[in-house]
Amino acid sequence: MTQEEVMAILHETGALLEGHFLLSSGLHSNFYFQCALALQYPEKAEALARGVAEKLPPTKFDGVISPAIGGIVIGQEVARLLGARAIFAEREDGKMTLRRGFSVREGERFLVVEDVITTGKSTKEVIELLKSKGSIPLLAACIVNRSSQENPLDIPLVSSVRVQVKNYPPDNCPLCKKGVPIVKPGSR
Repeated sequence: MTQEEVMAILHETGALLEGHFLLSSGLHSNFYFQCALALQYPEKAEALARGVAEKLPPTKFDGVISPAIGGIVIGQEVARLLGARAIFAEREDGKMTLRRGFSVREGERFLVVEDVITTGKSTKEVIELLKSKGSIPLLAACIVNRSSQENPLDIPLVSSVRVQVKNYPPDNCPLCKKGVPIVKPGSR
């Protein structure tokens, strides 16, 4: 799947929003990728997951893990395509953890899947969680990498789409200075 095809799905489903947004990272932006709007359609979710899976090197993963909540659906779909189990980590008392009976074993090899990466904070937390349990985070993948860096992580990252979108610190946001109302659509 090409970047143009991925962007077409995001546009068609209204998953690419324009306005003034408070990102989960704390940064502000005039664009927001609400991938849940695309992933609500199973055929679109499968197509986006196939786009991610096609970018992966030929590697055997024991499982796919995603940060809640944005990465759950795409992680599940990618895992289905890879024939791997899918789990997710979520925050409890501000710390990423495994709940709901999920566990990982020492030496297990994981693909970390997220919908959108801006700073990579949630993905980094999942990577650290895996390492703390003795599991191996081999690779990370996402639908959209909107980070200011090619790869903000300490493991390899593949993405279906890499976009350069301006993000602003709250104290230096031109949208705030213009008085544009801010919306917080994120999960944190």
